[in-house]
Amino acid sequence: MAGRKKSNANLGDSTQELRPAITPEAQEARMISLTVSLAEKQLMEGTASSQVMTHYLKLAASKERDRLELEKLKEENRLLRAKTESFESSKRIEELYSEAIRAMQIYQGVSHHDSDVQ
Repeated sequence: MAGRKKSNANLGDSTQELRPAITPEAQEARMISLTVSLAEKQLMEGTASSQVMTHYLKLAASKERDRLELEKLKEENRLLRAKTESFESSKRIEELYSEAIRAMQIYQGVSHHDSDVQ
């Protein structure tokens, strides 16, 4: 009976009786959800085992490492963009200098073939 309440001694509260999972993935997701709920209850009550506490501490540390790694990657991307912009700017300045030198040579009457400057 799908609408009936069933007492679950492990969780310590009433939960609705669930129909069987259709796929193995759904069954796994349900089991994970129940396990996390039980761990949360144990942590709140102060009855969690050292293994449960260690698991969540490692999970928190892993998430912090991931956050720091993501922040580092973002900064590296900013640095690469800045280097690229600097390189492009440098190339443009070099082109402008070359154009200025050619213009001065033309003004002085020096042909492009007579000059070593490119």
